[in-house]
Amino acid sequence: MAQILSNRWLEKRRPYWERLSKLLAQAGSGGVGQLTRAELQETALLYRQVASDLSTLRQDATARAYADHVNQLLARAHNIIYSTRRTSFLGLLRYMRDVYPAVFQRNMRYVILSLLITLGGSALGSVLTLARPQFMRTMLGPQMVATIERHEMWTHSVVAVAPAATSWIMTNNLSVCFVTFAGGITFGALTLFSLFNNGMMLGVIGVACQQHGMAVDLWSFVAPHGSLELPSIILSGAAGLRLAHGVVFPGIYRWRDSIALAGAEASRLVAGIIPLLVIAGSLEGFFSPSGAPVWLKFTVGAMLFTLLNLWLFRPLGDVTQSS
Repeated sequence: MAQILSNRWLEKRRPYWERLSKLLAQAGSGGVGQLTRAELQETALLYRQVASDLSTLRQDATARAYADHVNQLLARAHNIIYSTRRTSFLGLLRYMRDVYPAVFQRNMRYVILSLLITLGGSALGSVLTLARPQFMRTMLGPQMVATIERHEMWTHSVVAVAPAATSWIMTNNLSVCFVTFAGGITFGALTLFSLFNNGMMLGVIGVACQQHGMAVDLWSFVAPHGSLELPSIILSGAAGLRLAHGVVFPGIYRWRDSIALAGAEASRLVAGIIPLLVIAGSLEGFFSPSGAPVWLKFTVGAMLFTLLNLWLFRPLGDVTQSS
């Protein structure tokens, strides 16, 4: 795409960006209480004007740096302007329906990187298990290996204590995702380890069950809840990588401002996985280990994964990318 914006246009619009940045800095951590009524109104007006500027900037590939800077300003302004709005259940539904797909799509590069790291761990776990059977015992432990060698699924006992198991599963899944997300503050090291380790465990278990003729048992168990649980881990990893990017590459911002901005964006990304994990935990506790037909479990998993992708990749239309 050729350059379509003139230096004159940029010079004309820059004072508005700088004024908005000044008002946001004035608000600081105190929020709207630090601004007068007139300043708050000015902030809202600038927000709309700068949002229009962002749309123009995105049409010029050579203005990428400006677009990123303005997008960050809008994200900060959005938090200030709408911080006084009461949150309702209907508002949360609108956020999940309209805003979250935009958050997901603008962080696609982190999602792809998170997915590739997980797949890399899975591939390595598969290869090592095929090459060295002892590696499986080291990773899974003697008790689980013995269960697999008896051709038994370790999940059968879940059904008998489904309500309690479901609560534990949800808590555990939330903990895994939170650690993966929060690991971004460790310069991404803990996030990378968590993603790679989860992928490796999946590869090891997959090959171990395949070798003992339990592939259908395993994947029919994983399919219903895994269609939401595994993407949730990928998304939490993407959020951790987004946070790590702000820690390692502050760019034009002060380090603490870069972390704050990256943390806000990463929090928006990870917020969407909470309802997914609630659904996944319920399925894992009640449906996945049940005696339901294999075809039904795969069908449920396929339907949920399809709906998830239709939601995340929905056309954005007029939904602002800076929400």
